[in-house]
Amino acid sequence: MATPFTAHHAKPGRRRAPTKGLGRRLLAAITALIAFAFLSVAPASAALVLPTPKDYVSNLDLECFKTNPYQPPTTSLTLRHLNPVITGVPPITVTLGIREQLCVPVAKNSVFPPPAVLDFIRYTDLACYKVSGPALNRALVLNHLNPLLSSLPRQEFLVGAPQQLCVPVIKNNALPSDEVLSVVRHVDLLCYAVTPPNPLNRTLTLTQLNPVLTQIPTRPVSVGAARQLCLPVAKGGDNIPAAVLAIVRWVDLLKYDVAATSAIPPLGLSIRHINPVLGHLPPESVALSNTSQLGLPVAKNNTIPPG
Repeated sequence: MATPFTAHHAKPGRRRAPTKGLGRRLLAAITALIAFAFLSVAPASAALVLPTPKDYVSNLDLECFKTNPYQPPTTSLTLRHLNPVITGVPPITVTLGIREQLCVPVAKNSVFPPPAVLDFIRYTDLACYKVSGPALNRALVLNHLNPLLSSLPRQEFLVGAPQQLCVPVIKNNALPSDEVLSVVRHVDLLCYAVTPPNPLNRTLTLTQLNPVLTQIPTRPVSVGAARQLCLPVAKGGDNIPAAVLAIVRWVDLLKYDVAATSAIPPLGLSIRHINPVLGHLPPESVALSNTSQLGLPVAKNNTIPPG
């Protein structure tokens, strides 16, 4: 029995149309159209390249503001040191106490981080909570890494007991790119008391780098005594990718007391934890008050971050 197609179109004495050749031409036209459409689409933005440890750490300056006191839900964490200079220190367990500070990235004296590292720096925000634990009791020789201060002489400090744990957060739900988040979410610093309180005795002008805080004007601060050395640690249960560990293990900040010549405008924020271990904690409301400290990047015992 003839198919409906042949019954309708076939007539005696008429030659059938060359459908096979037409099909080939139609397929070629469709293929060309798809190729043109594909080439017309703008390429996706290139992924950010992770910075070298030296580039990231040496440009990381954090201004630490006092906050309204807040007690998070009872949370105990087991911490281990990451920096290769700090060896032989057993893991310690701490319990998060009252939040005392929010530390945010700044530029000093209008010298801004290089473009390749700026996005990683500007989204490094740390909330600092009171903790306690055994003293480290180590003497370390520290030298400044930031280019503005790298000419200062090395100084020896005795590292005492831990006072704060500073953990990564985001402000007002302003998430960075995936590449930036992959690094900053693993920056955890355990801050120890140091002696002697060697003063920096310098005036520095600070400019906010995070876009959430652009309403805070550029202003000078007077930098006084060194109070804390913040050392990189990993929290139990935090699986840090190898490429990220190679960066964050070198984040050492020496925190100095500072006094600002002018107050900041009243500012309320919402912060949220971004490290996987603390992601279950609720968001926190934060009211910033005056600047209390400035964290400046240092190297220990002349062991400079690679890169």
